[in-house]
Amino acid sequence: MRLESISRLKYFNDIAITGSFSKSARRLGIAQPALSIAIKKLEEETGLKLINRADRRMSLTSDGRVLLRHVRNILEGLDDAVHELGELQGLESGEVNIGASAMLSTYYLPRYLFRFKKRYPGIRVRLVEGGTDTLEQWVINGELDLALLRSEQPHDQIRYASQLSEQVVACIPTHHHLAERTSIDIETFCRQPTVLFRKGYFLRESIEQRARASGLSLDVQFETNLVELLKNLVMNEMGVATCLSMIVENEPRLTCRPFDPPIPLELAWGWKKNHYLSKASQAFLACFDQER
Repeated sequence: MRLESISRLKYFNDIAITGSFSKSARRLGIAQPALSIAIKKLEEETGLKLINRADRRMSLTSDGRVLLRHVRNILEGLDDAVHELGELQGLESGEVNIGASAMLSTYYLPRYLFRFKKRYPGIRVRLVEGGTDTLEQWVINGELDLALLRSEQPHDQIRYASQLSEQVVACIPTHHHLAERTSIDIETFCRQPTVLFRKGYFLRESIEQRARASGLSLDVQFETNLVELLKNLVMNEMGVATCLSMIVENEPRLTCRPFDPPIPLELAWGWKKNHYLSKASQAFLACFDQER
């Protein structure tokens, strides 16, 4: 297969992910006209119309959807070959792309990342942050090697390992009247103004699901994915929040209380099924298990 053909397949796959020529051109670092020409040449090579360009939002034709399945298999095979050939030299070099929520990236992962880098200084780690749904999709698309995902409702295209359990708790100022309680029920929480993560994050979705199930609604005053801002808003009595207890361990002005009944959070490292897991990724999982 010629190199330009491989590039066209990569371009086609990226357009299918973004649903936009302009977005893919920016992601790929090429001019949009050059991207359009490459896709046109791919259509000429295959003799197929692959993309409906007349739609307000670009969409794949039925032939395009069929080709996309094969394209992704081809690209995954090429990636696996590159990984395996590179790993013949051992773990002196390599890269692992991992994903996690902003809160876990800030408060949970650093100690594991430091130990992993100390053990494997030649391996480059790329950490990206996102909500649960986004991270899951990036794993399925092959954009991440591993991601820390919710595992109580496993996705059929993802394999899971290294389970860990946390609990969603209410984050409140230490002098707040709710701090006198040992736990907080959903009705009491819903009566408070709240500061929450944006939609798509489990800390937001979990409390909204609990409220809906009780026929209640939340009084959302602020939305932010910035953990430090969320903490400062709670400290300054702008509202109460949901969090994991790890973020208030060293904050004397904040405390947390469990919900009654509890809101569990089951997490695990996930990677795409039937996808080659690089030696660097395997080493990361092994190091994570050893250090827990």
